[in-house]
Amino acid sequence: MHMKTGVEQSVYAILLLNMLPDKAVLPGEAISQQLSASPTYFQKLLRKLVSADLITSVPGVKGGFKLTKRPEDICVYDVYLAIEGQKSLYSSSGILGDMLELEKEENCCLLTDLMGEAEDAWKSVMKRDTIASLAYKMQEQRFQSKTENLKRWVQEKMVA
Repeated sequence: MHMKTGVEQSVYAILLLNMLPDKAVLPGEAISQQLSASPTYFQKLLRKLVSADLITSVPGVKGGFKLTKRPEDICVYDVYLAIEGQKSLYSSSGILGDMLELEKEENCCLLTDLMGEAEDAWKSVMKRDTIASLAYKMQEQRFQSKTENLKRWVQEKMVA
């Protein structure tokens, strides 16, 4: 399994939006610069997050993005689904059926159940952490001063 960087960038973008005061927005260009992301690629990610109702887009000169839900109500798995979609991580290619010379209707895969169980466990772990819990972890002593710098950056870039 390989998760695209878009999921990581999206989680951190939402963490930045979590630092905004009520009624303020953060421009997409500022977020993409902070994350060192391609602006055109990042706009696609933001659209996916808007479509998933995790963030909202405010149009106009004083526009930008903000959270639509409380950070406690957004889990990492929600972000993953918004970016990667519902597709399963594993799909059998029928190798065992070919090896055993089975007919198509007899085709089987010994890995399907195992991979399904692993995927369920993986989803469970991703559902455990929320944006709020990750934001709390950013406040740990080792990140505290850097997080304060990041909050100041958000305050400078936000549009109220």
